[in-house]
Amino acid sequence: MARYSIAGRSTVVGTTVRAAASLFAIASHTGRLREVVAFNTTATAVAVALCRFANATGVGAGLTEVLYDEAGPAPSMTGFAGHTADGAVGSNFRYASLGGAVGSGVIWTFGDVGVLIAAGTGNGIGIICPTGTGQLLDYYIDWDE
Repeated sequence: MARYSIAGRSTVVGTTVRAAASLFAIASHTGRLREVVAFNTTATAVAVALCRFANATGVGAGLTEVLYDEAGPAPSMTGFAGHTADGAVGSNFRYASLGGAVGSGVIWTFGDVGVLIAAGTGNGIGIICPTGTGQLLDYYIDWDE
């Protein structure tokens, strides 16, 4: 099993149905979410949530997936910058309020086995703003395959 990461600053403002950043499986491969981080980039407080997506509609530009161990295999899952159209949001399984200060953030970790992202091109997770009013975020998402 290898560990991978995507990181950056969101390219769009997240909403209740548009992710600031996301990670999706492919048809024949699963992954295990290990850690997700989101940091405020402004002096205005904001709520963030981690949700499951039921389709990959409107995903943004593909991100560069980084392998922790450079000698390992290429990743199968795909990271995306901010969504440009509404997606099918499933359940929120983490929720946090970020304080009104640059750098205020949250670190979500997922224990010894992680959270399964099932095989299938519509199966993914994303960082959204569940109250509807979001802002740009700094983030990273780590997972194992």
